[in-house]
Amino acid sequence: MQSSLYVALSAQVALEKRLNTVANNIANINTGGYRAEEVKFETVLSQAGLGGVAFASSGETYTSRRPGAVTRTDNPLDVAIQGDAWLSVSTPSGIVYTRDGRMKMSETGELQTMDGYAVLDPGGAPILLNPQDGEPTIGRDGMIHQRNNQIGALGLFKLDSRSQLTRYGSSGVKSSLPATVVQDFTAVSVQRGYAEGSNVNPVMELTKLIMISRTFDNAAAAVSETESSLMSAIRTLGPGT
Repeated sequence: MQSSLYVALSAQVALEKRLNTVANNIANINTGGYRAEEVKFETVLSQAGLGGVAFASSGETYTSRRPGAVTRTDNPLDVAIQGDAWLSVSTPSGIVYTRDGRMKMSETGELQTMDGYAVLDPGGAPILLNPQDGEPTIGRDGMIHQRNNQIGALGLFKLDSRSQLTRYGSSGVKSSLPATVVQDFTAVSVQRGYAEGSNVNPVMELTKLIMISRTFDNAAAAVSETESSLMSAIRTLGPGT
């Protein structure tokens, strides 16, 4: 069996998946709150034969949790989360968590994301503002005031490190494990008038793109060389069989 042929092919399949994630990350460099996709690879040992042959797996895609760059917007309804926490929003598919703190107020006073989803408080209820009471203020602990009256609070939630995150929309994620409400604001806070952008590192992604392209060419060359070697062996041994 031409083991090298199958090893090279498995490498090409894995590289194609990695290329797709890099392309998606680059396309979302300017998407607010976007979390980069990464691929975790491991080798798969063949059980056939006496010697172990290591193949490349197709890889497991996961969502990066590292923070993104924060920029000043001066919008009173924009917040950037500092620390390990997420905002909670209500969508047609259920509760979704996001680091995109750009918000707006609807005509009826509901605090919403830029996509029109309701932003939730620590109890999981929509946050309602009074459109007639002027500009709200948001404290570092997420407390919301209008005319010096507290009218609600942003729900800040921590996602278990063991939970699997499923992408929702451009900047949201769904968690496989329940989230917990942040109550200690020593390490977690919000910055009013700022917004967190994508956590994609463009230089790193372009470096990955070059590396993947070169590695894919090397794998293709290995496949071609193996096929040539096989055809040469067939031509040499064919007349004597």
